[in-house]
Amino acid sequence: MELTFQVNGRVSRPVAEVFEAVVNPDTLSKYFTTGGAKGRLETGATVYWDFHDYPGAFPVKVVEVVKDRKIVFEWEAEDKAATYDTRVTMTFEPLEDDRTLVSIKEEGFRETETGLQASYLNCGGWMQVLCAMKAYVEHGINLREGMFK
Repeated sequence: MELTFQVNGRVSRPVAEVFEAVVNPDTLSKYFTTGGAKGRLETGATVYWDFHDYPGAFPVKVVEVVKDRKIVFEWEAEDKAATYDTRVTMTFEPLEDDRTLVSIKEEGFRETETGLQASYLNCGGWMQVLCAMKAYVEHGINLREGMFK
């Protein structure tokens, strides 16, 4: 059994605006990385994300960025039994009426009980990120503010 998941959601803004909200560390810090983001997501870069619920900035290794289309990165799995990276692929698809379909897939979790639990944790987390992204990009509301502090 391969431990892979994908979540998606629609944001009522043009694809360029939604894509920029992810690659730009200043914007990402306003709805996702509650402790801040350092570094723009660009192919080959290593950036650092920090979260109040998981204190301490950690590296995000950017594998590929295709402007307004795709972001691929690797980061350490939240698996207390082993140290390894998972791969996250975010895609951005333009829809009618200047809306954007954002899909987030994460794969590479170990096929163990702790790997399964880590995948569940991240699946829920990515769905929360999509909701927070939608609220921020469409309405300027930070759903995560004060949530973990």
